[in-house]
Amino acid sequence: MTLHRPSSASDQPAAFTHDQALIGDYAHPLDGKAGSWQVSRSERPHLYRIQHRLADRPTKVDTVVDLENLQAKLAKWQREGFVKRHDGRDPSTFAHPTFMQDLREAGTRSAQLADVADRERVRIGNVSLPQGAGGPLVPAVNPAYLFASRSDNVLRDVDENRRVMLIGHTGTGKTSLIEQAAALCRQGVLRANMNGQTSVGDFVGFWTVKGGETVWVDGVLPIAMRQGLWLIVDEIDFAEPAILSVLTAVLEPGGQLLLKEKGNEIIAPHPAFRLFGTANAVGAMSRFRHLYQGANLMNEAFLDRWRVYMIDYLSPEDEATVLRQTFGPSVSEAMAHTLAAIAADCRAAFLREDLASAFSTRRLLDWTAMMLRTGDPETAAGPTIYAKVDAEDAALISSIVRHHIAVDNDQDA
Repeated sequence: MTLHRPSSASDQPAAFTHDQALIGDYAHPLDGKAGSWQVSRSERPHLYRIQHRLADRPTKVDTVVDLENLQAKLAKWQREGFVKRHDGRDPSTFAHPTFMQDLREAGTRSAQLADVADRERVRIGNVSLPQGAGGPLVPAVNPAYLFASRSDNVLRDVDENRRVMLIGHTGTGKTSLIEQAAALCRQGVLRANMNGQTSVGDFVGFWTVKGGETVWVDGVLPIAMRQGLWLIVDEIDFAEPAILSVLTAVLEPGGQLLLKEKGNEIIAPHPAFRLFGTANAVGAMSRFRHLYQGANLMNEAFLDRWRVYMIDYLSPEDEATVLRQTFGPSVSEAMAHTLAAIAADCRAAFLREDLASAFSTRRLLDWTAMMLRTGDPETAAGPTIYAKVDAEDAALISSIVRHHIAVDNDQDA
């Protein structure tokens, strides 16, 4: 909220207290009439106070903003030519802009305040999330799962109750990222797969007859909103337009669900409710739409209601780490890097469209497990890879395997 304070002779700029330490003081070196923008920590966690002051005149603007809006303000002042003063108070000396440093410091303070304010949280990587209520819908923990650096901003958005959409190729770990975060937080999860056959009734709810009585059955969306579950809408780019229309209202901050079919009942979201979408051919992934037949276009108005993150396959280094964590001493470091290199080459072939199917981390782990049982990469690849693709793809994958592994065809001779 922005407060425009009335002017009066007694309304002089207030001094900053120790608890409201000045973070930055920005002024224009060439325009003395532009005044200064002063940023301090607010009394409330996560928020910052911005004040616009003119020389010998009352405070013109006094507003409290979150970190995202502060970042936008800093960028705006930079474009307009404002710079940060050396000590935040001396109007005669200016330093070069230090906006990014200010933001890092502000983010660190915000995280520290959050940790102090709520200690019933679970740390995942560099982010802490609230502890969930537990229950049968909590996913199983995968102790070998790796929260790579790509996860941090996604998890921060979860903490801030943002609507998050993860886009990327099949098998990049979009859904598992959310599920494993939920598993560590003991947070229940529901999944709705948009396979083109999912109706708005399946998603929202429907009337049915049970025991001679007409009853309403909630769909996955109202169940998640009422019970404070995390809802993952998988392959949202295959969803029917009617489902996307229902989602639009829920995507707004604090958005409520209107059940027209149930006498216009309104469902307010539980504080723990979170909404996620995954997609293969949306936004930056639109150029791959031909690889995902049936995927629908999504307009910018719908996408603008989400934070959209592009999730790529793990790097070979990270994937080698996952292999070592999963299989322990059974897979040496050299073996892990070789297997990760094979997966990377198969994915490169997929992106060149030399292969028709992607090579997920799940497939790599399954192949490795079978390989440890059989002692032979080619035998293990039969049920875990080759039988799942056509003969041409199988031959290409086999050639990639043989490029990295000296498979002995005469070992039984």
